[in-house]
Amino acid sequence: MFIAYTVVAILLAVAVGGSAVMTFTRNPQVVGSMTKVGVPESRLPLLATAKAAGALGLLAGLVVPALGVAAAAGLLLYFVGAVIAHLRVRDVELAPAGLLALVSAAALVLRLASA
Repeated sequence: MFIAYTVVAILLAVAVGGSAVMTFTRNPQVVGSMTKVGVPESRLPLLATAKAAGALGLLAGLVVPALGVAAAAGLLLYFVGAVIAHLRVRDVELAPAGLLALVSAAALVLRLASA
């Protein structure tokens, strides 16, 4: 199970880390998507920091299992919240958030199973 967690954690960390960078740099696609669901631009640095912390936590979870569990759980909550935000405004472009929520859930289950 640890090898599976390692693969999932690294892939998820790369995806979420890239998303954090795009949020920090105010990528028009990311800003547009967040604005569409009602996120004020003043919150973007906070959300980017949460994603970056999650990505780093997944990687740290390779060495410290509790950090991996906390990071995966935090990212799962983050992306479930994102899905809810998209559904709330009837935005059908929720596949990225939904996929990342599922992968975060997989990382959480794998980290718990391999501890």
